[in-house]
Amino acid sequence: MQYISTRGQVPAVSFSTAVAQGLAPDGGLYLPEELPDLKPHLAEWSKLSYAELCEAFFAIFATDIDSAELKEVVARSYTKFAHADIAPIVKLDDDRYVLELFHGPTLAFKDFALQLLGNFYESQIARTKSRISVLGATSGDTGAAAIHGLLGKEGVTTFILYPDGRISPLQERQMTCTGADKVFPLAIKGSFDDAQTAMKTVFEDREFAAEVGLSAVNSINLARILAQCVYYLSAYFRLPEDVRGDITFVVPTGNFGNVLAGWLVQRMGLPIKGFRVATNQNDILHHLFQTGTYQLDDVAPSVAPSMEIQVASNFERFVYLLAEKNGEKIHTLWQDVNAGKGFDMSDLMANINGKYGFASGKSTHADRIATIKQVYAEDNQLIDPHTADGIKVARKEGEVIVCAETALPAKFAETITEAVGKLDIPRPKHTENIEGLAQYVTVLDNDANLVRAQIEQFVVAK
Repeated sequence: MQYISTRGQVPAVSFSTAVAQGLAPDGGLYLPEELPDLKPHLAEWSKLSYAELCEAFFAIFATDIDSAELKEVVARSYTKFAHADIAPIVKLDDDRYVLELFHGPTLAFKDFALQLLGNFYESQIARTKSRISVLGATSGDTGAAAIHGLLGKEGVTTFILYPDGRISPLQERQMTCTGADKVFPLAIKGSFDDAQTAMKTVFEDREFAAEVGLSAVNSINLARILAQCVYYLSAYFRLPEDVRGDITFVVPTGNFGNVLAGWLVQRMGLPIKGFRVATNQNDILHHLFQTGTYQLDDVAPSVAPSMEIQVASNFERFVYLLAEKNGEKIHTLWQDVNAGKGFDMSDLMANINGKYGFASGKSTHADRIATIKQVYAEDNQLIDPHTADGIKVARKEGEVIVCAETALPAKFAETITEAVGKLDIPRPKHTENIEGLAQYVTVLDNDANLVRAQIEQFVVAK
């Protein structure tokens, strides 16, 4: 299988090349030339363990990787999850479920993809003997998951950008307290969008990227999205058969990668009824699904930092597929986005809302606190702020929903305390003493040249 850029300016590449590059040379995002039909596989796949399902799914996409190597990479990727089911489903009541995606080593859904991506990188380095420099931007959980997915990997140097002062204390310490020699957390004075723009700007210098072996760890990397597809398949198979066809997945979203993964498996033939995108006060995507216009605005800080995003990278993949793979159109639209403008896609909205069952909702801080309190009182379950936004948006009578539970509540202890009072919120043993560890972080002004200078300082060009 070959992979093409959403901007349509470069030739198709193999799976390994798409993963190694992360961002396509023309600034676009990679997608398969054609999405496969999964329907012939569903009956057989329903009987597989999570790791077996992941291996079977990736065998369709990673056609340039030896099957024995793929099996070994996948097997190593899910050994650090604390729950035997990897992605268990918990029933709240007759028509509401939560898909627990926080049982990985950094307690957030990003572990599903980044444990796997780290092992893909390690395998690639062993095969090619070429070291890499990983560059990523995070609104909270991606950075920690990336760092912990890459720790100890020979030949990898990791640089993670995050918005200074805009993530939770535990999220920051998971990135800055590893003590690892080749891990460089960079706190950017600005928003996540600023950090992500700086990251993409560094990638745009293709000569420099080649010199230092630059690779992207954000969900712009297609391997991230494909790995997240697997837990939608797993969830579908774990649900009672009599409700599977009626399920709407509710997904808290910021960079659009999590919900895009579910939408892709729907397009590949998994009979999902639809999706509801949950936003907080940074509601650019809710506004889009209500009006058909994508209009940038200022980012409003919140206690759900993974949703503090205006330029949702994976939305480009979504629009590209809706626009019948018109790379020229995407190139033009994203020139406008990069210039701070929006665009109108109201002509596509009937297709989105009808054929694919997309809807959206918005949650305020007051909604979030009230939902955490209500779920704790009624269901004896603690949920994190992002999941609370999803549950609030999901509360509709007579609809069967599965809400993606994106992080362990302990990562947001201050918000949980605000909602339900002081509790002894349990945390895994490997995080219990993290507040006492030394932090290593460099604070930078919002300037891509400063990010590049950090890479130049710690990576010797090839």
